Amino acid sequence: MWARQRFSFAIRSARTWIALGILAPFGMLLVSAIMLLDLRRDAWSKAEQTSRNLLQVLDRDIARNIEIIDLSLQGVLDNLKAPDVMTATPELRQRILFDRAATARDMGVMLVLDEHGNSIIDAGALPARKVNNSGRAYFKAHRQRSDLGLHISEPLVSHLMGTRVLVLSRRIDKPDGSFDGVVFGTLKLTYFSRLFEDIGLGRLGAINLYLRDGTRIMRYPADEATIGVSFAKTPNFKRFLAEGRGSFVGRTSSDGIERHYTFMGVGEFPLILTVALSIDEVEAEWREKALVISLVVLVLCGLTIGLSLLFGRELHRRAATQAELALMSQTDVLTGLSNRRHFEEVFGRSWEHAARIGTPLSLLVVDADHFKRYNDRYGHAVGDEVLVGLARSLAASVPRPEDLVCRVGGEEFVLLLPHTNAAGALRIAARVHLEVTKLAIGRAGIGAGSITVSIGVATATPDATQASADLYRRADAALYEAKARGRNQTCCAAQDSPNPHQKAAYRLVGVS
Repeated sequence: MWARQRFSFAIRSARTWIALGILAPFGMLLVSAIMLLDLRRDAWSKAEQTSRNLLQVLDRDIARNIEIIDLSLQGVLDNLKAPDVMTATPELRQRILFDRAATARDMGVMLVLDEHGNSIIDAGALPARKVNNSGRAYFKAHRQRSDLGLHISEPLVSHLMGTRVLVLSRRIDKPDGSFDGVVFGTLKLTYFSRLFEDIGLGRLGAINLYLRDGTRIMRYPADEATIGVSFAKTPNFKRFLAEGRGSFVGRTSSDGIERHYTFMGVGEFPLILTVALSIDEVEAEWREKALVISLVVLVLCGLTIGLSLLFGRELHRRAATQAELALMSQTDVLTGLSNRRHFEEVFGRSWEHAARIGTPLSLLVVDADHFKRYNDRYGHAVGDEVLVGLARSLAASVPRPEDLVCRVGGEEFVLLLPHTNAAGALRIAARVHLEVTKLAIGRAGIGAGSITVSIGVATATPDATQASADLYRRADAALYEAKARGRNQTCCAAQDSPNPHQKAAYRLVGVS
């Protein structure tokens, strides 16, 4: 029993190592998944930070250029209020009005329009180039509102240059506050395309500049068909307008591509600037790393699991071999019963257990009668068959799993019966005789009833003053008494331990 428990523990231990070897790769997969998620978050954080930095740079550049043009417009308004400006010569008037006007490559024209929309003063030509802009929306807006301040128009095609421009304009008032015209300057849209074109956003990334009414001023990469088109009703623009600044992931209505949008207003002006990065491109580098890491981890996990299974199989094989060897060391090779070594181990534990709880323990010593005759007359092969048959008969005689049947040597067997008193032991002895009467060896002509056994029985309730060897000695002495009285019978030793100086007392039990 103890050996079986030991080897059962060894097998369970091997299974534990196998389980750990298989679970460890799952732990590796979990850790790898967490690392990959962290890398993905890092990729997104990097993209968001890049977008915010880019917006800040673009915001400063655009706001600075608009402020420069606006300062030029305000300078013209201030100079128009100077006395005698309008009566000065055209050359002097131009110099006075535009002395604070900025010049840049992307600046277009700067004109002063009268209340009817006709050009009267031109920063770039003498005399002023003739144009009437009374039909322009910005002109009408200034005429209708005196509090408009700086007005930024939708993208227009310049009447004088024939190129797309933004018109930045301010109202001119008469001394009584009534409308007296407009001063405006233009900013070429090429300024924005040059500003955006050196920025790498990936193949599907985009930069957009809108007016707050939803009109698109510029897109990069360029999409001329959408310049000047209103996007006010699109979900993404509604969110730009509602939140003012921030970021989110949304699908572009025009091409259906999912992008990460970062957006903000430009200075104090009615402009909204956005940077849109394709989700696929944001995660492209991460996906490449994730693929490589995942493949490596999966290969390592596969190797670990494979090696664990091989290791487990080897441990199981070794444990099985050890269990088999241990079982062989405790088993009689011929009969398959437990051998003397196993009997002595179990007998010692059973004796201690019975002494601890105060229960009786019985021992039967069984010996085949006239066994030497079978060997001499039929040969050892038949003798072995007789022993195997006796082993089966003895095993069939004990009903409980805790009862132990052993071959302790030659033709001698023992039956160890825990929790069994003398009466119970005698019933088992009777059952042994009955089973043995059924034993026959057909090929040797040995019929049923020809083979008999003698049995010695001893019972004790162990205590601290007794030794297990005494019970065996008493049962063995009872066996010899049974043989001396004619064999094929059971002799039971007295339950109390006999005095070694007195003759032992035995009770003879017949079998017929």
